[in-house]
Amino acid sequence: MPIIFSRMGPIELLGVAASLSLLAGWRLYATVFAAGLAMRLGVLDLPQHLQSLDVFASPWVIGIAAIGLVVEFFADKIAWLDSIWDAIHTAIRPLGGALIALAVIDAGDPAWQVAAFLLGGGAAFVSHSAKASGRAVVNASPEPFSNVIVSGLEDVLTIGGLTLTLVDPVLAGIVAVSLLAVTLLLLYASWRILKRIDVVLRKL
Repeated sequence: MPIIFSRMGPIELLGVAASLSLLAGWRLYATVFAAGLAMRLGVLDLPQHLQSLDVFASPWVIGIAAIGLVVEFFADKIAWLDSIWDAIHTAIRPLGGALIALAVIDAGDPAWQVAAFLLGGGAAFVSHSAKASGRAVVNASPEPFSNVIVSGLEDVLTIGGLTLTLVDPVLAGIVAVSLLAVTLLLLYASWRILKRIDVVLRKL
C-alpha cells in the first residue's frame, strides 16, 4: 500500500517534492493529475500552510489535467508540434513544478516556502529545458520514428517516477537527484549538438 504522506518526515517530503517537480518539467498535466488524485484520495494531505493550494484536489482541476494529459500525449509524438507545445509551456511547467513543491512541503516558515517554490520551479525548468532541446535535436533527424520512441520513453519514465514517488519517496528523491544530474548533462549535450547543426546550416 502507498505510504500516507502526512506520516512522512522532512526527508521523505523533500523526495516527493523533488520527484514531482522534476516530472512536471516532462509531463506537467500527468503530474498535476497524479498529485490532485492523491490529495483527493487522502494519500497526499492537503497543504495546511497554504490552503489555496488545495485547488489541486478539485475535481475540476483533476478533470482539466486529465484532458491536458491526453492532448499532451498525442501532441508530444508529432514532430515539430512537440517543439511548439514545449515552447508554449516554457513558463507553465516551471510554475507548475513550483506550485507542486509548495503543495507537498508543509513548511510554516516562509523561508522554507520560498525555498520550496524556487527549488521546485528550478527542477521543473531544468527538466523542461532538457526535454525541449533534446526534442529539437530529435526533430532534426530525417526519419519519423525517433520522435515517437523518445516520447514513449518519457511516458514510461513519468509513470514509473510517479509510481515510485508513492511507493518509496526516499528512493524517489535519490532517483530525482540522479536524473537531475543526467538531465543537466543531456541539456549540455543537446546544446552542443544544436550549435554544431547551426554552424553547418550557416555554411550551406
